[in-house]
Amino acid sequence: MTSIVAVQQVKKVYGKVHEEKTVALKNVNFQVETGEFIGIMGASGSGKSTLLNILSTIDRPTSGQVLINGYDITKLRGNKLSDFRAHQIGFIFQDFNLLEDLTVEENIALPLSLEEMSPKRIKALVTLISKKLSISSILKKYPAEISGGQKQRAAAARALITKPAILLGDEPTGSLDSSSARELLNTMTNLNQKDKISILLVTHDPVSASFCQRILFIKDGVIGKELRRNNLDRISFYHQILNEVESFES
Repeated sequence: MTSIVAVQQVKKVYGKVHEEKTVALKNVNFQVETGEFIGIMGASGSGKSTLLNILSTIDRPTSGQVLINGYDITKLRGNKLSDFRAHQIGFIFQDFNLLEDLTVEENIALPLSLEEMSPKRIKALVTLISKKLSISSILKKYPAEISGGQKQRAAAARALITKPAILLGDEPTGSLDSSSARELLNTMTNLNQKDKISILLVTHDPVSASFCQRILFIKDGVIGKELRRNNLDRISFYHQILNEVESFES
């Protein structure tokens, strides 16, 4: 199995010259294998958001290397970085980030429209991904007319429409009720298992984490523990995560 993400000796320090420095990440190392569903857990201030910002190219590490689908993202600049972000990374935000004045269909199609792809091709791709995410019936509706769960699946469709190398989720169930959250997580699991989509999920929620195959626990900028699901059923893995969270954060 090959790595879709390789993080090597990544360090992130905030603070200008002659100012007090804050070390957010300390020599972080891990890999995400192709087709893996991995979770990163940590309390507020643990460094998980900083790590996600670096993986999504929003921020840069102070030192170290990040490879995504063979690209060293720490060396990309300008148009090359923009192209990489548009084609290699899919991102699901906690608050959906849908444009309210566009229909669901138009929101999903937006990344392709910006590439000036033909309307016929865009239509075919939107139809395909909307079927996979069970949102074909709401394509003509606006975000204000649909539920939170439907909004997040629409956001997931938009993130996946370009067939990215990896799907990043930033607390994607944080704004959803328990039923909608479970529906989204089941959808992500199906995409991972059937379409072999690589997923990295940042969460503080043990229920969400229990859908992953492997969990990395981050604390004070250091990944200090790893938990693998192996052959455990999801409920057993959930209880194992709960126990680990209690011991890791104590």
